[in-house]
Amino acid sequence: MSDEHDDLAGLREEIDGVGRTAAKRFGPGAGALTIAIAALAVLISLVLPWTEGRQGFSILFGDAQALPKFFSWAAVLTGVLLPAVTLATRRWTLAWVCALTSFATSIAGVLSIWTTQTTTSHTPGPGPGFGLVVAATAAVILLIKWLQIAASRPPLP
Repeated sequence: MSDEHDDLAGLREEIDGVGRTAAKRFGPGAGALTIAIAALAVLISLVLPWTEGRQGFSILFGDAQALPKFFSWAAVLTGVLLPAVTLATRRWTLAWVCALTSFATSIAGVLSIWTTQTTTSHTPGPGPGFGLVVAATAAVILLIKWLQIAASRPPLP
């Protein structure tokens, strides 16, 4: 009887361990396609004009205003690289990191658009290019999708 009890206890511990491991992972479902399309939009935006006719790559690697340059790096890191790692590992913790960094990137994107439109004189600035608007929109879409995924975690037993 004791051997049977030990076998059942071992089986219960193994089942509980599988449950704990599964609780650390998420399934993105159709959201993974949306995230992949938004990441592709970020990459495409880098070849489009961002400010004053300059492409996103020249903003990313060249000399530019601080905020658009920060946004270009944040868009690549939090819009392409971090989602790729998160979707590959499917960890809840990384989903929350993606959600929070997408929030900061979205704010930087909107502020980048704003700073390209304003100047210290009464004349308007050059305005944002199409690529900057595409990248900022992709950052907002990523924010929404990552928040949906991260917040969809069922309560732990």
